[in-house]
Amino acid sequence: MKTIQITIDEDLLGRVDLATQNQNIARSQFIRKALEDALHRQAIMELERKQGEGYRLHPVLSGEFDIWVADQAWGK
Repeated sequence: MKTIQITIDEDLLGRVDLATQNQNIARSQFIRKALEDALHRQAIMELERKQGEGYRLHPVLSGEFDIWVADQAWGK
């Protein structure tokens, strides 16, 4: 691991410290997990953007998925 230095608002740091105390984890562990979660959300957003772009470039054609209608199980 690499040690870094960051600047953080005092209020945010206080909330991080409270959360780490409640979870009984180290501040650095909490921040690492928060960064990993943020990067994961960013990756999902990029995939969703690409999917939307794909549908924009190649819209679904009328009747394109009709073959699957009979196989759908919606429950009651």
